[in-house]
Amino acid sequence: MVHLCRIRLRKYGNFVDNLRLYVRGGAGGMGLPRIGGHGGNGGDVWVVATKSMTLKKVKEKYPQKRFVADVGGNSSVRSLKGQRGNDTEILVPVGVTVTTDDDRILGDLNAEGDRVLVAKGGHGGSFSSSFLPSKGQSKLIRLDLKLIADMGLVGFPNAGKSSLLTALSNATPQIASYPFTTLKPQIGKLVYEDHNQISVADLPGLIEGAHMNKGMGHKFLKHVERTKQLLFVVDVCGFQLASQTPFRSAFEAVQLLTKELELYKEELVSKPALLVVNKMDLPEANHKLEQLKEQLLNPEEFCHTLPNDMTPKSHLAFRHVVPISATTGLGVDRLKAFIRESLEEEASEATEMFRQQRLQLLRQHSQ
Repeated sequence: MVHLCRIRLRKYGNFVDNLRLYVRGGAGGMGLPRIGGHGGNGGDVWVVATKSMTLKKVKEKYPQKRFVADVGGNSSVRSLKGQRGNDTEILVPVGVTVTTDDDRILGDLNAEGDRVLVAKGGHGGSFSSSFLPSKGQSKLIRLDLKLIADMGLVGFPNAGKSSLLTALSNATPQIASYPFTTLKPQIGKLVYEDHNQISVADLPGLIEGAHMNKGMGHKFLKHVERTKQLLFVVDVCGFQLASQTPFRSAFEAVQLLTKELELYKEELVSKPALLVVNKMDLPEANHKLEQLKEQLLNPEEFCHTLPNDMTPKSHLAFRHVVPISATTGLGVDRLKAFIRESLEEEASEATEMFRQQRLQLLRQHSQ
Protein backbone atom coordinates (compact mmCIF):
# COMPACT_ATOMS: atom_id res chain seq x y z
CA MET A 1 0.00 0.00 0.00
CA VAL A 2 1.23 3.46 -0.86
CA HIS A 3 1.03 5.71 2.21
CA LEU A 4 0.48 9.42 2.31
CA CYS A 5 3.60 11.04 3.67
CA ARG A 6 2.49 14.60 4.23
CA ILE A 7 -0.13 17.20 3.41
CA ARG A 8 0.61 20.66 2.05
CA LEU A 9 -1.82 23.39 3.00
CA ARG A 10 -2.60 26.47 0.98
CA LYS A 11 -2.85 29.75 2.85
CA TYR A 12 -5.63 32.03 1.73
CA GLY A 13 -5.42 34.91 4.21
CA ASN A 14 -8.52 37.10 4.47
CA PHE A 15 -10.55 35.37 1.83
CA VAL A 16 -12.76 37.13 -0.74
CA ASP A 17 -14.97 34.79 -2.78
CA ASN A 18 -17.08 37.20 -4.83
CA LEU A 19 -16.73 40.59 -6.52
CA ARG A 20 -18.99 42.87 -8.55
CA LEU A 21 -17.25 44.83 -11.31
CA TYR A 22 -18.12 47.38 -13.98
CA VAL A 23 -16.70 46.58 -17.43
CA ARG A 24 -16.84 48.52 -20.69
CA GLY A 25 -15.41 47.84 -24.11
CA GLY A 26 -13.61 50.64 -25.94
CA ALA A 27 -15.52 52.87 -28.38
CA GLY A 28 -14.74 52.64 -32.09
CA GLY A 29 -12.57 55.29 -33.78
CA MET A 30 -13.65 57.88 -36.38
CA GLY A 31 -13.11 57.51 -40.12
CA LEU A 32 -11.46 60.46 -41.90
CA PRO A 33 -14.19 62.12 -44.01
CA ARG A 34 -12.22 63.36 -47.01
CA ILE A 35 -10.55 60.14 -48.10
CA GLY A 36 -12.93 57.47 -46.87
CA GLY A 37 -10.92 56.18 -43.94
CA HIS A 38 -12.16 53.62 -41.42
CA GLY A 39 -11.78 54.00 -37.68
CA GLY A 40 -10.30 51.19 -35.60
CA ASN A 41 -12.48 48.95 -33.44
CA GLY A 42 -12.46 49.46 -29.69
CA GLY A 43 -10.68 47.01 -27.42
CA ASP A 44 -12.45 44.15 -25.62
CA VAL A 45 -12.52 43.32 -21.89
CA TRP A 46 -11.58 39.76 -20.92
CA VAL A 47 -11.53 37.85 -17.64
CA VAL A 48 -8.49 35.54 -17.58
CA ALA A 49 -7.63 32.81 -15.07
CA THR A 50 -4.18 32.64 -13.51
CA LYS A 51 -2.91 30.65 -10.54
CA SER A 52 -1.01 33.61 -9.10
CA MET A 53 -4.11 35.77 -8.48
CA THR A 54 -6.83 35.97 -5.82
CA LEU A 55 -10.03 37.99 -5.73
CA LYS A 56 -8.64 39.74 -2.66
CA LYS A 57 -5.72 41.03 -4.78
CA VAL A 58 -8.13 42.21 -7.48
CA LYS A 59 -10.16 44.08 -4.89
CA GLU A 60 -7.09 45.72 -3.36
CA LYS A 61 -5.41 46.61 -6.67
CA TYR A 62 -8.55 48.03 -8.30
CA PRO A 63 -10.64 49.59 -5.51
CA GLN A 64 -12.82 51.42 -8.07
CA LYS A 65 -13.76 48.06 -9.63
CA ARG A 66 -13.92 49.58 -13.11
CA PHE A 67 -12.28 48.02 -16.18
CA VAL A 68 -12.46 49.91 -19.48
CA ALA A 69 -10.71 48.91 -22.72
CA ASP A 70 -8.97 51.44 -24.99
CA VAL A 71 -10.84 53.27 -27.75
CA GLY A 72 -10.11 52.53 -31.38
CA GLY A 73 -7.81 54.91 -33.25
CA ASN A 74 -9.09 57.43 -35.78
CA SER A 75 -8.04 57.03 -39.38
CA SER A 76 -5.53 59.53 -40.69
CA VAL A 77 -3.81 60.62 -43.90
CA ARG A 78 -0.97 58.19 -43.14
CA SER A 79 -3.22 55.34 -42.07
CA LEU A 80 -6.66 54.97 -43.61
CA LYS A 81 -7.43 52.16 -41.16
CA GLY A 82 -7.38 53.35 -37.56
CA GLN A 83 -5.52 51.24 -35.01
CA ARG A 84 -7.55 48.80 -32.94
CA GLY A 85 -7.88 49.70 -29.26
CA ASN A 86 -5.95 47.62 -26.73
CA ASP A 87 -7.83 44.92 -24.84
CA THR A 88 -8.11 44.98 -21.05
CA GLU A 89 -7.57 41.75 -19.11
CA ILE A 90 -8.88 41.14 -15.59
CA LEU A 91 -6.66 38.50 -13.99
CA VAL A 92 -8.59 36.27 -11.58
CA PRO A 93 -7.92 32.96 -9.78
CA VAL A 94 -8.77 29.57 -11.27
CA GLY A 95 -12.23 28.43 -10.21
CA VAL A 96 -14.17 31.62 -10.95
CA THR A 97 -17.61 31.64 -12.54
CA VAL A 98 -18.42 34.88 -14.39
CA THR A 99 -22.06 35.96 -14.42
CA THR A 100 -24.07 39.05 -15.30
CA ASP A 101 -26.01 40.97 -12.68
CA ASP A 102 -29.13 38.97 -13.58
CA ASP A 103 -27.32 35.65 -12.95
CA ARG A 104 -26.72 34.73 -16.60
CA ILE A 105 -23.52 32.68 -16.76
CA LEU A 106 -20.91 34.10 -19.14
CA GLY A 107 -18.34 31.39 -18.51
CA ASP A 108 -16.36 29.22 -16.10
CA LEU A 109 -12.61 29.51 -15.61
CA ASN A 110 -11.51 26.03 -14.58
CA ALA A 111 -7.85 26.06 -15.69
CA GLU A 112 -5.02 28.54 -15.97
CA GLY A 113 -5.29 30.53 -19.20
CA ASP A 114 -9.07 30.10 -19.59
CA ARG A 115 -10.64 33.34 -20.90
CA VAL A 116 -14.13 34.82 -20.96
CA LEU A 117 -15.12 37.83 -23.09
CA VAL A 118 -17.22 40.12 -20.89
CA ALA A 119 -17.44 43.40 -22.89
CA LYS A 120 -16.89 43.71 -26.63
CA GLY A 121 -15.45 46.89 -28.12
CA GLY A 122 -17.41 49.10 -30.51
CA HIS A 123 -17.00 49.18 -34.30
CA GLY A 124 -14.97 51.88 -35.96
CA GLY A 125 -16.76 54.45 -38.11
CA SER A 126 -16.56 54.67 -41.91
CA PHE A 127 -17.39 58.01 -43.54
CA SER A 128 -17.73 56.55 -47.06
CA SER A 129 -20.51 54.21 -45.97
CA SER A 130 -22.04 56.68 -43.47
CA PHE A 131 -21.23 54.23 -40.70
CA LEU A 132 -20.79 55.97 -37.38
CA PRO A 133 -18.50 54.55 -34.68
CA SER A 134 -20.30 52.64 -31.93
CA LYS A 135 -19.76 52.53 -28.21
CA GLY A 136 -18.38 49.43 -26.54
CA GLN A 137 -20.57 47.11 -24.49
CA SER A 138 -20.92 48.01 -20.83
CA LYS A 139 -22.31 45.91 -17.99
CA LEU A 140 -21.95 44.89 -14.38
CA ILE A 141 -20.49 41.42 -13.88
CA ARG A 142 -19.98 39.18 -10.89
CA LEU A 143 -16.94 37.02 -10.18
CA ASP A 144 -17.88 34.09 -7.98
CA LEU A 145 -15.09 31.83 -6.74
CA LYS A 146 -15.88 28.18 -6.15
CA LEU A 147 -12.95 26.24 -4.74
CA ILE A 148 -11.73 23.35 -6.86
CA ALA A 149 -10.69 20.18 -5.04
CA ASP A 150 -10.65 16.43 -5.59
CA MET A 151 -12.43 15.69 -2.31
CA GLY A 152 -14.77 17.94 -0.34
CA LEU A 153 -15.34 17.26 3.37
CA VAL A 154 -19.07 17.50 4.15
CA GLY A 155 -20.29 17.50 7.74
CA PHE A 156 -22.20 19.31 10.44
CA PRO A 157 -20.28 21.45 12.95
CA ASN A 158 -18.10 19.51 15.38
CA ALA A 159 -18.10 16.36 13.23
CA GLY A 160 -14.29 16.52 13.33
CA LYS A 161 -13.48 17.61 9.77
CA SER A 162 -10.61 19.89 10.75
CA SER A 163 -9.29 17.23 13.12
CA LEU A 164 -9.44 14.74 10.28
CA LEU A 165 -7.38 16.99 8.03
CA THR A 166 -4.87 17.34 10.84
CA ALA A 167 -4.78 13.57 11.33
CA LEU A 168 -4.17 13.01 7.63
CA SER A 169 -1.12 15.25 7.81
CA ASN A 170 0.22 14.12 11.19
CA ALA A 171 0.85 17.81 11.82
CA THR A 172 -1.04 20.88 12.94
CA PRO A 173 -2.28 22.79 9.89
CA GLN A 174 -1.25 26.44 9.84
CA ILE A 175 -4.14 28.04 7.96
CA ALA A 176 -5.29 31.65 7.87
CA SER A 177 -9.02 32.02 8.43
CA TYR A 178 -11.64 33.01 5.88
CA PRO A 179 -14.09 35.65 7.06
CA PHE A 180 -16.99 33.16 6.88
CA THR A 181 -18.22 34.24 10.35
CA THR A 182 -15.84 32.37 12.69
CA LEU A 183 -15.32 29.30 10.49
CA LYS A 184 -12.04 28.42 8.80
CA PRO A 185 -12.26 26.52 5.50
CA GLN A 186 -9.01 24.95 4.39
CA ILE A 187 -7.59 23.32 1.27
CA GLY A 188 -4.84 20.79 1.62
CA LYS A 189 -2.75 18.71 -0.75
CA LEU A 190 -2.32 15.07 0.17
CA VAL A 191 1.06 14.10 -1.26
CA TYR A 192 1.81 10.40 -1.75
CA GLU A 193 5.22 8.75 -1.72
CA ASP A 194 5.08 8.39 -5.52
CA HIS A 195 4.40 12.18 -5.72
CA ASN A 196 0.75 11.77 -6.67
CA GLN A 197 -1.29 14.61 -5.14
CA ILE A 198 -4.91 14.82 -4.05
CA SER A 199 -6.53 18.09 -2.97
CA VAL A 200 -8.95 18.00 -0.03
CA ALA A 201 -11.22 20.90 0.90
CA ASP A 202 -12.36 21.24 4.50
CA LEU A 203 -15.44 23.41 4.03
CA PRO A 204 -17.54 25.27 6.64
CA GLY A 205 -19.95 23.12 8.63
CA LEU A 206 -23.52 22.91 7.41
CA ILE A 207 -26.58 23.36 9.58
CA GLU A 208 -30.14 22.24 8.91
CA GLY A 209 -31.67 24.71 6.48
CA ALA A 210 -28.38 25.54 4.72
CA HIS A 211 -30.09 25.18 1.32
CA MET A 212 -32.23 28.20 2.35
CA ASN A 213 -28.98 30.08 3.07
CA LYS A 214 -29.17 29.58 6.83
CA GLY A 215 -25.84 29.59 8.63
CA MET A 216 -23.06 29.47 6.03
CA GLY A 217 -25.69 28.34 3.51
CA HIS A 218 -24.75 29.03 -0.07
CA LYS A 219 -21.24 30.18 0.84
CA PHE A 220 -20.58 26.54 1.73
CA LEU A 221 -22.73 24.74 -0.79
CA LYS A 222 -21.39 26.54 -3.87
CA HIS A 223 -17.90 25.20 -3.13
CA VAL A 224 -19.19 21.61 -3.08
CA GLU A 225 -20.03 22.00 -6.78
CA ARG A 226 -16.33 22.12 -7.73
CA THR A 227 -15.23 18.94 -5.93
CA LYS A 228 -14.95 15.63 -7.79
CA GLN A 229 -16.09 13.53 -4.86
CA LEU A 230 -17.61 14.00 -1.41
CA LEU A 231 -16.20 12.85 1.91
CA PHE A 232 -19.05 12.79 4.43
CA VAL A 233 -17.84 13.08 8.03
CA VAL A 234 -20.19 12.22 10.92
CA ASP A 235 -19.79 11.79 14.67
CA VAL A 236 -20.48 8.11 15.44
CA CYS A 237 -22.40 9.15 18.58
CA GLY A 238 -24.46 11.81 16.81
CA PHE A 239 -24.63 15.52 17.58
CA GLN A 240 -26.79 18.36 18.83
CA LEU A 241 -26.09 21.78 17.34
CA ALA A 242 -27.60 23.72 20.28
CA SER A 243 -29.74 23.09 23.37
CA GLN A 244 -32.91 24.19 21.53
CA THR A 245 -32.26 21.96 18.50
CA PRO A 246 -33.02 18.21 18.30
CA PHE A 247 -30.35 15.57 18.82
CA ARG A 248 -29.39 13.80 15.59
CA SER A 249 -27.90 10.32 15.35
CA ALA A 250 -25.09 9.54 12.91
CA PHE A 251 -27.62 8.04 10.48
CA GLU A 252 -29.86 11.09 10.72
CA ALA A 253 -26.83 13.32 10.14
CA VAL A 254 -26.06 11.46 6.90
CA GLN A 255 -29.65 11.84 5.68
CA LEU A 256 -29.83 15.53 6.60
CA LEU A 257 -26.54 16.28 4.87
CA THR A 258 -27.78 14.45 1.78
CA LYS A 259 -31.03 16.42 1.85
CA GLU A 260 -29.24 19.77 2.15
CA LEU A 261 -27.13 18.97 -0.92
CA GLU A 262 -30.19 17.69 -2.78
CA LEU A 263 -32.25 20.80 -2.07
CA TYR A 264 -29.44 23.14 -3.09
CA LYS A 265 -28.64 21.35 -6.35
CA GLU A 266 -29.92 17.85 -6.96
CA GLU A 267 -27.01 16.72 -9.13
CA LEU A 268 -24.64 17.13 -6.17
CA VAL A 269 -25.87 13.85 -4.68
CA SER A 270 -24.81 12.02 -7.85
CA LYS A 271 -21.16 12.62 -7.00
CA PRO A 272 -19.21 9.59 -5.75
CA ALA A 273 -19.02 9.68 -1.96
CA LEU A 274 -17.22 8.07 0.96
CA LEU A 275 -18.47 8.09 4.55
CA VAL A 276 -16.06 8.74 7.41
CA VAL A 277 -17.42 7.74 10.82
CA ASN A 278 -15.34 9.73 13.27
CA LYS A 279 -14.72 9.62 17.04
CA MET A 280 -14.43 5.83 17.27
CA ASP A 281 -12.43 6.31 20.47
CA LEU A 282 -15.62 7.28 22.35
CA PRO A 283 -17.49 4.83 24.63
CA GLU A 284 -20.09 2.65 22.87
CA ALA A 285 -18.64 3.70 19.49
CA ASN A 286 -18.50 0.13 18.13
CA HIS A 287 -22.14 -0.51 19.04
CA LYS A 288 -23.18 2.80 17.43
CA LEU A 289 -21.19 1.92 14.29
CA GLU A 290 -23.00 -1.41 13.89
CA GLN A 291 -26.32 0.40 14.26
CA LEU A 292 -25.31 2.89 11.57
CA LYS A 293 -24.24 0.17 9.14
CA GLU A 294 -27.58 -1.60 9.55
CA GLN A 295 -29.47 1.66 9.02
CA LEU A 296 -27.49 2.46 5.88
CA LEU A 297 -28.41 -0.94 4.42
CA ASN A 298 -32.14 -0.23 4.96
CA PRO A 299 -32.45 3.58 4.95
CA GLU A 300 -36.19 3.73 4.16
CA GLU A 301 -36.96 1.69 7.27
CA PHE A 302 -35.19 4.15 9.59
CA CYS A 303 -35.99 7.51 7.96
CA HIS A 304 -39.28 7.77 9.87
CA THR A 305 -37.42 9.61 12.66
CA LEU A 306 -36.94 12.60 10.37
CA PRO A 307 -39.53 15.19 9.29
CA ASN A 308 -40.97 14.38 5.84
CA ASP A 309 -39.50 17.53 4.32
CA MET A 310 -36.01 16.56 5.50
CA THR A 311 -35.99 13.02 4.08
CA PRO A 312 -33.87 12.82 0.91
CA LYS A 313 -35.43 11.59 -2.33
CA SER A 314 -32.55 9.19 -2.86
CA HIS A 315 -30.07 7.60 -0.49
CA LEU A 316 -26.35 7.64 -1.18
CA ALA A 317 -24.55 4.38 -1.78
CA PHE A 318 -21.17 5.14 -0.24
CA ARG A 319 -18.17 3.56 -1.93
CA HIS A 320 -16.63 2.96 1.47
CA VAL A 321 -17.72 3.42 5.09
CA VAL A 322 -14.55 4.06 7.07
CA PRO A 323 -14.53 4.18 10.89
CA ILE A 324 -11.72 6.36 12.24
CA SER A 325 -10.56 8.32 15.23
CA ALA A 326 -8.95 11.57 14.18
CA THR A 327 -7.72 11.89 17.77
CA THR A 328 -5.89 8.53 18.04
CA GLY A 329 -5.19 7.94 14.33
CA LEU A 330 -7.29 4.77 14.19
CA GLY A 331 -8.26 3.96 10.59
CA VAL A 332 -6.58 7.03 9.08
CA ASP A 333 -4.11 5.10 6.89
CA ARG A 334 -6.98 2.95 5.61
CA LEU A 335 -8.94 6.08 4.77
CA LYS A 336 -5.97 7.53 2.88
CA ALA A 337 -5.81 4.42 0.70
CA PHE A 338 -9.58 4.48 0.03
CA ILE A 339 -9.49 8.16 -0.98
CA ARG A 340 -6.90 7.48 -3.67
CA GLU A 341 -8.55 4.25 -4.76
CA SER A 342 -11.93 5.97 -5.21
CA LEU A 343 -10.51 8.83 -7.27
CA GLU A 344 -8.48 6.49 -9.47
CA GLU A 345 -11.54 4.29 -9.96
CA GLU A 346 -13.58 7.30 -11.09
CA ALA A 347 -10.83 8.42 -13.47
CA SER A 348 -10.66 4.91 -14.94
CA GLU A 349 -14.45 4.82 -15.40
CA ALA A 350 -14.38 8.22 -17.13
CA THR A 351 -11.57 7.06 -19.45
CA GLU A 352 -13.44 3.87 -20.35
CA MET A 353 -16.66 5.81 -21.02
CA PHE A 354 -14.76 8.20 -23.32
CA ARG A 355 -13.17 5.25 -25.15
CA GLN A 356 -16.56 3.60 -25.69
CA GLN A 357 -18.04 6.86 -27.01
CA ARG A 358 -15.14 7.26 -29.48
CA LEU A 359 -15.58 3.66 -30.69
CA GLN A 360 -19.29 4.22 -31.21
CA LEU A 361 -18.65 7.38 -33.23
CA LEU A 362 -16.04 5.60 -35.39
CA ARG A 363 -18.48 2.75 -36.09
CA GLN A 364 -21.20 5.22 -37.08
CA HIS A 365 -18.86 7.03 -39.50
CA SER A 366 -17.67 3.76 -41.07
CA GLN A 367 -21.21 2.58 -41.87
